[in-house]
Amino acid sequence: MDSDRSGVLTEVSVQEPKANPKGKAVAGAAPPPPVVISSKVTTTSNPKGGWRRGFAIFDLVLRLCGIAVALAATAIMGTTQQTLPFFTQFFQFQAQYNDLPTFTFFVIANAIASGYLVLSLPFSIICIVRPHLRGLRIVLIVLDTLMVGLAMAAAASAATIADLAQNGNSNANWAPICQQFDDFCQSITEAVQSSFAVAVIFILLVVFSSLSLRRN
Repeated sequence: MDSDRSGVLTEVSVQEPKANPKGKAVAGAAPPPPVVISSKVTTTSNPKGGWRRGFAIFDLVLRLCGIAVALAATAIMGTTQQTLPFFTQFFQFQAQYNDLPTFTFFVIANAIASGYLVLSLPFSIICIVRPHLRGLRIVLIVLDTLMVGLAMAAAASAATIADLAQNGNSNANWAPICQQFDDFCQSITEAVQSSFAVAVIFILLVVFSSLSLRRN
């Protein structure tokens, strides 16, 4: 129903088209608009580990360097000895690492550290292949932290004895021996420096392993 301006009501009838009983389309009828189905596929870029894999590769390189340095410290201290050219019939002036329990502990500790680093290489390679593996990384962090304490204890105790051999102790009337056993003192100094380098490598391993556990 529609109303014009004169107030007369006019009826407008709209006749609906009859449906074709045979199911055929009526000639001249407009086809129905096509239904467009838009599918938007969002692909998430997966760099297969990304920066975690970079940390894992750096972890492997550090472990290889740690093996070399720890073996060097063990070999230098384990072969350290010096015999002075003058001796008497009853006395021979000789110094070697196993005369002091501290240096013996030093050799054992660095040998354990180098052996651990060798055994940890396969696990470090697994972390490169599967950088999102968190459980193995946590195990390595715990063991690396223990090795930090072992390497630091060995280096610090050996450094104390090396300083005593170099400077002596006037309060205890201990004379320095490095003036006579200069080669011996030079070797233990190099071994102690290598052991401190091993401790620093273990600290870096713990730091980078902890950073690789971050979610973002």
